Amino acid sequence: MNVYVREITRQMGAMGVHVDVFTRSQNEHVPHVLHDLGYGNRIVHIRAGPEYPVPKKELATYLPEFAQGVRTFVESRGLSYDLIHSHYWMSGLAAFDLKQQWGIPVVHMFHTLGVMKNRVAQTPEEIEGEYRIIGEQEVIQKADRIVVATPAEYAQLMWLYQADVNKIIVIPPGVDVGRFYPIPPDEAKEYIGVPPCGRMILFVGRIEPLKGLDVLIEALGMMHQKDVLKENPFCLVIIGGEPDESAEQANIEMSRIKSLSKQYGLKDLVTFLGKRSQDSLPYYYSAAEVVVVPSQYESFGMVALEAMACGKPVVASQIGGLAYLVQDGVTGFTVPVDDPAELANRLTPLLQDSDMRDRMGKQAVQVAQDYAWDKIALKLMGVYDDMLNNPAGNQTGDRPGM
Repeated sequence: MNVYVREITRQMGAMGVHVDVFTRSQNEHVPHVLHDLGYGNRIVHIRAGPEYPVPKKELATYLPEFAQGVRTFVESRGLSYDLIHSHYWMSGLAAFDLKQQWGIPVVHMFHTLGVMKNRVAQTPEEIEGEYRIIGEQEVIQKADRIVVATPAEYAQLMWLYQADVNKIIVIPPGVDVGRFYPIPPDEAKEYIGVPPCGRMILFVGRIEPLKGLDVLIEALGMMHQKDVLKENPFCLVIIGGEPDESAEQANIEMSRIKSLSKQYGLKDLVTFLGKRSQDSLPYYYSAAEVVVVPSQYESFGMVALEAMACGKPVVASQIGGLAYLVQDGVTGFTVPVDDPAELANRLTPLLQDSDMRDRMGKQAVQVAQDYAWDKIALKLMGVYDDMLNNPAGNQTGDRPGM
């Protein structure tokens, strides 16, 4: 979500659209207004509650204070906006508070859905509270437009939330093809340092059960038992971690993955690198032979798209956006969720056949070009234009200052 907001804001700035991004301040030492999105666009950190990360349930209680903080900032500078584009359900609730005063339409993106996360949750800690489901239902009811990443998310909103499909538009996220592009493997490996075995399978994502790392470890264990890795030596490199992630939960999951690695005889073949900057990721993708996304739930699959743009085949769960993004047999393979045997069956020929990897990698680059941010921004601007040119259909009434 953070990547989406940053990149779409930069692209809109290049198109001559001014965007202010409002978020809750989580660090009193970070300036409250930052100009690092380009083209005069800003990130505005609003004081709402303590200026440090708090649990999500507690976070929701600060939404009125957050909305008031946005109003105060806007009024102090004499600003006005044409519309609000909110991201994640809490921001959607704050957006409706602002809409009541400003009389402008709201476009919303969920990025993930509570009901879907609960369906695949493996631990009590992963269960989303009822407060989130209620909040999402309110956002669905009040939003003027809802942008979803894939037809799968469209169907989820229709069947699980009984959303009005007439206001849902499918527009996928994009990828920065100026940053994510094929780098010669030798140059990429020189930048990151060659992995212990010289060739690597890459996983990028949060260290949490929903990301399916245990399934990947079990699949590699099966391949190890069949001497696939002995004949075609590879190691697994794991890049993971998020700023808002619970250190305790991450450590529990990491310990579980390390234990599984040892159990399957992979202890020396699995490396945790922790978080890596967005600027360094193209080097890791380009240095890898294949990228694996074994998630239990994925609303879109940004990692898969970034890897494809870098010319790498992707093996991913046939779930959510991944089922639409990864073209089975063309840019990689899709496999059933939570099926280590099938994952092993798909990974094995990729590791054995360099010609297949090269062919799929080249095809992946071509597919990724359709997701360049300038193309995605144009589609989103079309939604904005439609809302602003057809106010009656938006049910927003008069919009002063338009």
